[in-house]
Amino acid sequence: MEESGTKLHIPLVLKHFVLFPQKLSVCGRVCVSLRQTHGNMDTINNDLTNLLKQMGVHQESLGITQRIVIIAGILIIAFVADYFCRKIVVPTIKKLTARTQATWDDYLFNDAVLDNMCHLIPPIILYVLLPFAFPHEPVTLTFILKLCWVYITAVAMKLICSFLTSLYTISSEHEKLKNHPLKGVYQMIKLIVICVGVIIIVSTLIDKDPVNILTGLGASAAILMLVFKDTIMGLVAGVQLSANDMLRPGDWITMPKYGADGTVIEVTLTTVKVRNWDNTITTVPPYALVSDSFQNWRGMRESGGRRVKRSINIDMNTVRFCTLEQMKKFEKQVWMSGFEKTGKEEVNLYVFRHYLEYYLRHNPRVNTDLILMVRQLQPTPQGLPIELYFFSANKDWIPYERLQAEVFDHLLAVLPEFGLRVFQIPSGLDVLSLSSH
Repeated sequence: MEESGTKLHIPLVLKHFVLFPQKLSVCGRVCVSLRQTHGNMDTINNDLTNLLKQMGVHQESLGITQRIVIIAGILIIAFVADYFCRKIVVPTIKKLTARTQATWDDYLFNDAVLDNMCHLIPPIILYVLLPFAFPHEPVTLTFILKLCWVYITAVAMKLICSFLTSLYTISSEHEKLKNHPLKGVYQMIKLIVICVGVIIIVSTLIDKDPVNILTGLGASAAILMLVFKDTIMGLVAGVQLSANDMLRPGDWITMPKYGADGTVIEVTLTTVKVRNWDNTITTVPPYALVSDSFQNWRGMRESGGRRVKRSINIDMNTVRFCTLEQMKKFEKQVWMSGFEKTGKEEVNLYVFRHYLEYYLRHNPRVNTDLILMVRQLQPTPQGLPIELYFFSANKDWIPYERLQAEVFDHLLAVLPEFGLRVFQIPSGLDVLSLSSH
């Protein structure tokens, strides 16, 4: 067989396999030896050397040819394993998860998780089989194995982070867990995973024990606490917010100190995002929600109604006893049922308050199961305040505002029927009308 330097003619190699069946037994012994432990490296190399000699490889190029063949075989094995996982294992897993009625397996075995799992297969195979290619070169082997281990660690970190993301997606759709701010907790776990992975990578590159690196980090704990102050405080605050059920995504909160007045859209390790009613986004540190005061309107949403507490000032000069004609007119009305007389003469303001209570109790959009009253407040120089205290059955903003407006529109329109007038500070037109008289 002709050779040029260290080059091996592939057709002639194939010819030897075809013409000399006994050489195949040597190849079979090599395959069997490859399945043995690292202690059989010499046996494998000897068998491969015998095979190459039988194929006509010269002694001068035998070593490099042997290494090339082993490396090529390892790469082929890694490629076949990766191809098998991507083309057979992954589609099979997807078909199995698609057939189940549960949704958690769809998230747990999503594309990111399966792709990272496939990325782990080739470097693990290389890490296990490369010692066969470099049996007598520990320096080169150590360097290559370090690179493989660094890559395996990095992909493993990515796989764990993808798995945690899937767990967060599952928990965010779970009935009992979706209202808890768990994103910050998952982010902290990811941060711990990344820190551990970085420590392992650094210890691998510098040939140090990870425990020694952790000991060194412990000595610089003060610096680390300063660098990760917001992260640590955010984690503690997130645990307190979740444990005490103080805040959930979707809650309406008000925090004037930070200009937050809207719905919580996200709770992370370092920030709480609030979408204000003008569609601006306000970010608040989680620890501020624990150390400072904020108002959460969730209790209102979970209750039977939304409170209306508004007052109107009555001109006290118009408060007087009702005339007989007025009382006869009022007594014919349906809303006088249940009216409790206070004496021979009734005050028009008292009758008016009874009317307002009747009007509110018979309004279908008012929740009459909760507190409902019409009361007087302390008289002021601007008149006598009459406060309406009731709850709207619809807690949404627009229907709530419409109900308030309709009630007070009706109140202002019906006041003259009782001989009452709203107190109003004189305007420029009032002054002009007085001067014209």
